Amino acid sequence: MTAPAQPPATPDLLYSRDEEDLRSAVRALLADRADAPTVIAATEADTPYDPRLWEALATGIGAAGLLVPEKLGGQGASHREAAVVLEELGRSVAPAPYLTSSVVATETLLALAGDGGPAAALLGELASGTRTAVLAVPFATPPTGAAALATLDGTVRGIADAAAADVLLVPTAEGLYAVEATAPGAAVTPLVPLDLTRPLAALTLSGATGTPLATPEASATAVRRGLLAGAGLLASEQLGIAEWCLTETVRYTRERHQFNRPVGSFQALKHRMAQLWLEVVSARAAARNAADALATGSPDAPLAVAVAQAYCSGVAVHAAEECVQLHGGIGMTWEHPAHLYLKRAKADSIAYGSAGSHREAVAELVELPAP
Repeated sequence: MTAPAQPPATPDLLYSRDEEDLRSAVRALLADRADAPTVIAATEADTPYDPRLWEALATGIGAAGLLVPEKLGGQGASHREAAVVLEELGRSVAPAPYLTSSVVATETLLALAGDGGPAAALLGELASGTRTAVLAVPFATPPTGAAALATLDGTVRGIADAAAADVLLVPTAEGLYAVEATAPGAAVTPLVPLDLTRPLAALTLSGATGTPLATPEASATAVRRGLLAGAGLLASEQLGIAEWCLTETVRYTRERHQFNRPVGSFQALKHRMAQLWLEVVSARAAARNAADALATGSPDAPLAVAVAQAYCSGVAVHAAEECVQLHGGIGMTWEHPAHLYLKRAKADSIAYGSAGSHREAVAELVELPAP
């Protein structure tokens, strides 16, 4: 007699007490080290990264090692905790290579660290926060669309946070290599990005040497795992952006008066903010579902990630656009941080695959005609 199939586990969309404690610690740190005037000044000075902020976040709080098991030098937490960190980073648009190093590069290495070796050693360094790494693929690469250089020769453009990385994980036709950012034959050239809080760069390799980490087959699997985690947890960053934009807009429209009334009391604006609140609540459910699916190793994780990205990227952009518009004239100034959130939301909307590509992925995964 065949045993009845077990129903799928219900995702846990709520925050645990430990997750809320982590949120409080990260929010307090960012309020102290990465408030709006500090971030604006850093982007205008072309020096967005603050090493002291990264040290406090990665080492002091231990956020860099959340996804790394304790036996490899990490905190042994999960994607749910990492998602909380990214929500807070989204709320502050702080320039920190957390998504690219502590999520994407770390997840890529985790797929290769089972037998020890150089991947495990590098993973321990990332978990400690003493070094950072990025996966050398364009920031717009979706989880199923990573390309590889033929050899350690050529140029890859649009790599997020490459300028701040110590190590570059380069997928090639011969496998995955770890290339030191300062190695002979490796040149990282900054590009002009839309989002100044997450700089892009081009990597040019010419006769460079690197440490081999994986065969071509294992490399492809590891890269897909890293990009899937990046896309899934990017939804939490987009949630943080949308939440800040809604909260700030509600606060401003309560304080701003016209015709001797708060502008937030005008019914047309109430409707717009109520609609935005509904979108943010839905985005929270989608982002938490993706984080929980990744944390539990659910077979539905690719679908949860695709759904989250298909929805959350549009919500973040809409929230940022409303924030700029409902702030009126001040929302169009460089002194107000609204433009940072709009640029981050716009840049995130094509990161790790556009919403359209993720809708196509959803259609394929559930075997429905693509839109």
